[in-house]
Formats: sequence, structure tokens, C-alpha cells
Amino acid sequence: MLQLVRHSGIAVWAQIAIALRGEIEQKLDDGDWLPAEPELAARFGVNRHTLRRAVDALVAEGLVERVHGRGTRVLATGLVYGIGRDTRFTERLAASGRTAQVTLLDAAEIAAEGGVARRLRVAEGAPVLHLRTLRGENDLPYALTLHFLTGDAAQAARSYAGGSLTRHLRETAGVTLERVESLITTRLPLPEDALALRMPRTQPVLRVKGVNACRECGAIQEYAISQFRGDRIELSVAEPGQAAEDLPPD
Repeated sequence: MLQLVRHSGIAVWAQIAIALRGEIEQKLDDGDWLPAEPELAARFGVNRHTLRRAVDALVAEGLVERVHGRGTRVLATGLVYGIGRDTRFTERLAASGRTAQVTLLDAAEIAAEGGVARRLRVAEGAPVLHLRTLRGENDLPYALTLHFLTGDAAQAARSYAGGSLTRHLRETAGVTLERVESLITTRLPLPEDALALRMPRTQPVLRVKGVNACRECGAIQEYAISQFRGDRIELSVAEPGQAAEDLPPD
């Protein structure tokens, strides 16, 4: 058991965080649960406030997350997600031996306005299909995406119920979407977005606005706004003419 050293220049909670970090790296797998905080506090011989501060440090590092009513879980290793001509979440995870989950949260016909109309190159008020999807793996959310679709892509996506949207469009209507523009910024999530991503509202997300064109016809058919958890995703931007999935990880 860790022997805490008082008055060593390293706070007791920091010593506990170091010990827990070592156990996570050496003994635990993605998705494993830490012992309950009262059990850990008793094990280290500290009060729950000190133990909680140590766990807070691991949460801030992105190593673990607190799940309300269940405890503290080890987070999956971060995913390098390519931003380039072809950006396919499920295929990217599959290539690294992992299984993606894409859940359809909402679907509705809306009128295009403002930036949506401009990005899709349609008239103000034109009907577009709006989808809201949540992407992740093993019940760990990575990204929340708003999709605005028009043309053949919208027609095909009306029967979409979850999973790879790229594959659904290709298999249903022979539509292959290619990225023609990406804008990357950071911002604080809205309350409902933070809830879906299970993250603090004070932690910024990586926000990617993408415009996608139909490879077969050349027309713009999707505008997507994705919010990625920065503690789980690292964005890799392809050089012009290079597919994102060809980029080697660091």
C-alpha cells in the first residue's frame, strides 16, 4: 500500500493521484471501475475530501470519469480522428480494432436559415433534413453531431435509424459524401450538449463545421456541426490531396 509522506512538499492528494494513475496504467483496462471513494479513502487513510480532490485531478486529465449513481470509470484511450476528404467515424474506429456506436437522437424536417442555407447553397426557407447523432464506443460518448442534408442524401437519410450514416447513404442511394470544407474552433458546450456528452459545461469542446459534397454529382448535400470531447479525441488534419485515414498516428 502507498505510504503517504506528510510535509514532503507534495500534497497528500497529489500523492494519491500519482498512485491511482499508476494503477490505472498498469492494472486497469478501458471501462473498468475504480473502487468506491469511501473504500479508497479508507485504504489510503485519508478523509473523503482529500480522496475526492485526487480523483478530481484524474478527471481533469481525462483518465477517468464520474458516472452519476455508479462510480468512477476508466476512460478509453483517445482516438485520433482524421479531418480530410473522407471522414468516417465508424471505419476509423474499426481500423484501430474498436467498435463505434452511432445513435440517432432526433430527426426532423426543418426550413434552412442563415448559415445552414448558405453552407448548403439553398434558398432561405428551403426544406432540409435535420439529424442529431451521438457517437462513441462502449457507452462512452465522443461526439455530438448536427447533420443538415439536402438532395439525394436527405432522401436516403429519411430511413436512417443509427449506425454509420456514410454507409447508409452509400448503400441506400449510392451517394458518397466527400469533405470540401472544414472549420475547427473551440467553444463551451450548451447545457443539453454537455448532458449528452456527459461532460462539465466548463470544459470546452472541439467544434468542427464540415461541408460535404456528393462525389457522384458534385452538389453540396450535407452541412455537419460536430462537437468532440477534447479529452477523448485528437483531430488530425490531412494535407491537400491526402486522405485523412492515410495519416500515421503520432
